[in-house]
Amino acid sequence: MGARIILRFLRRLSVHAVTVMLVFVDESGDSGMKQKDGSSLRFVIAAVVFIEDEDANLCDKRIDELRGKCFRNGTTEFKFNKCCRDYRVQFLEGVAEFEFLYFGFVLNKERLYGPGFQYKEPFYKYASKLLFENAKPYLSNARVVIDGSGDRTFRAQLEKYLKGKINTDRDIIKKVKIAASHSNNLLQLADMVCGALARGFRTDKVDRFLYRTIVKKRELSVQIWPKI
Repeated sequence: MGARIILRFLRRLSVHAVTVMLVFVDESGDSGMKQKDGSSLRFVIAAVVFIEDEDANLCDKRIDELRGKCFRNGTTEFKFNKCCRDYRVQFLEGVAEFEFLYFGFVLNKERLYGPGFQYKEPFYKYASKLLFENAKPYLSNARVVIDGSGDRTFRAQLEKYLKGKINTDRDIIKKVKIAASHSNNLLQLADMVCGALARGFRTDKVDRFLYRTIVKKRELSVQIWPKI
């Protein structure tokens, strides 16, 4: 099933070679490098990709419906780490039929070294670059929306950095925007997908394989670096 979905996606991509794509990015874990301070062992970043606005809009509406079913107030944000097991499953099963694919990149922080990894913003920019390098063959004119509350200066720096690193031979990234996930369903989708991916590396969790399995058919590429 997953292979057929990916093949269909790539065929649509070839037809819509000049379209403006939508990409939503979120991360799991932190940039801290001192394990004794309680930082995560890994930093996981994921990008959810839609070829057409119509696909994104349909998925957006479905997430609104799922929110109404899961949360009594109908306004609560879907966040993987704050949802119970049942809500995670309902959400991922509810969105898995929509036309998107996702990429993931997992940084094994125990094997990272160098002064640049000690600072949050350079760490995040580098992780984002690695993610988009993997996704580059499948993207064109992408409008990238990243979860966060970064100021305008950081957004401009991140956009300039990613365009400089990724747009080397064609326009891969058209624009980068930082937005708040509480008002953006598709950033919440990225959060839930990224959380599902990250949970798979938690050997202390009995449900570690459950969530990624649900959306596995939407997974185009996940790279672990350095290798575990």
